[in-house]
Amino acid sequence: MERLTGLDASFLYLETGTQHLHVCALLILDPAEGDYSFDTFKAELGRRLPLVPQMRRRIHEVPFNLDHPVWVEDSNFDLDYHIRRIGLPSPGGREQLAALVGDIASRPMDRDRPLWQMSVVEDFDDGKVAVICKYHHAAVDGITGTNMMMHLCDLEPGARQDTSAPEWQPEPQPNDLRLTAEALLRFPAKAGMVGMVPKTVGMLAGFAQRRRNNKKGMALPLTAPRTPFNMAITPHRAVAFTETNLDAIKEIKAAFGVKVNDVVLTIVAGVLRSYLEKHDELPDRSLIASVPVSTHESTRHTAGINKVSTLFATLGTDIADPVERLQQVAEANRGAKAEHDLIGADFLQDWSKYAPPNTFQLAARVYSSLKLAEHHPVVHNLVVSNVPGPPMPLYFLGVRVDAMYPFGPVFHGAGLTVTVLSNNGDLDFGFIACKELVPDVAQLADAVPEVVDELVAAARALG
Repeated sequence: MERLTGLDASFLYLETGTQHLHVCALLILDPAEGDYSFDTFKAELGRRLPLVPQMRRRIHEVPFNLDHPVWVEDSNFDLDYHIRRIGLPSPGGREQLAALVGDIASRPMDRDRPLWQMSVVEDFDDGKVAVICKYHHAAVDGITGTNMMMHLCDLEPGARQDTSAPEWQPEPQPNDLRLTAEALLRFPAKAGMVGMVPKTVGMLAGFAQRRRNNKKGMALPLTAPRTPFNMAITPHRAVAFTETNLDAIKEIKAAFGVKVNDVVLTIVAGVLRSYLEKHDELPDRSLIASVPVSTHESTRHTAGINKVSTLFATLGTDIADPVERLQQVAEANRGAKAEHDLIGADFLQDWSKYAPPNTFQLAARVYSSLKLAEHHPVVHNLVVSNVPGPPMPLYFLGVRVDAMYPFGPVFHGAGLTVTVLSNNGDLDFGFIACKELVPDVAQLADAVPEVVDELVAAARALG
């Protein structure tokens, strides 16, 4: 038994009937190098479960939500529930696969079971296999999700990791009376929230002083312009995916002396500018992206799964010239990073550990049902996440990985998320949106090659 941290639990508390807080990944596998069958694929997954014990854990809530839930091993674990074989509608192309991923992403997860699922689609694109993975954000973040995947992958075809372990026996289920007593004993510690107030006030005063001294900093939340996707969301999701060559990104990076993340944000900005111009909805102010930042290497906290903070980035969507936009994004990111470092790696985790479950869940439901996201200034326009992936070929459960497209959650007031993952020389883009707010999300993915080509041409013109 292990208690969720406040940050991990917050992804449960903030979930509503329309705001799903799971993440998805679409893996395209090429079985050409070996004999593939669904039965052997599933059996290999079952064989590797000892390497990823978290895949047999489920949520157990504390009575009356007096404290954060605990992870417990599922005594009724059923692999057949978690991995399923499904068909793809005719003609079985990328459009149909994207629609299937969107449909799967639209469904909430059953909290009475371990919070993951895999859907296997066979005979996609001339014999390839697509695997749609779905995990709750309470159970994974970008880094832990990647680490989990590595336990299910090999570096060579036919290689098998050692999974020798005694036969699994689930741990005893927790005693609710004991959990209630522990929650009551831990309750006085909630008073520690009071100590966070002066720290937060001091931090805000420091930001104000930096602005008075004309120092660059993060984009300010609640100052973003409103776009068609900055509204309350429905439960329905639409996705699109594409890829570009990582060498092209590195060429742009080297030519202009910026970072890979600067290039990624500039590409996303170019895509958004093109999309909003076509819809005659381009604001005259820059869009603001919320960018998750991993703190796994810098946090003092050892417990929990999600170790992340947030940086607000100016995207430069109001700038027509792509080179000028890249330079502005890079400059803004330097100031944002400096200010983000002043906040510290633990600020979000320190606050979230005091989160009262009932209050958070009630607030989330009220915010959702009253569509309050449409009645206050826009906090941020979208989420853009850039996750480092494997630089070498991988074999998922024995089958070669051709592509890995990631899809994060979308939120009320920010109904679009772009997640980017480097994978064996490629940069794979996953776009996910509220279907009603961005019904033509494929236009965003389709614009990526043109935006990249424009930046590559500008980089080569320097030489």
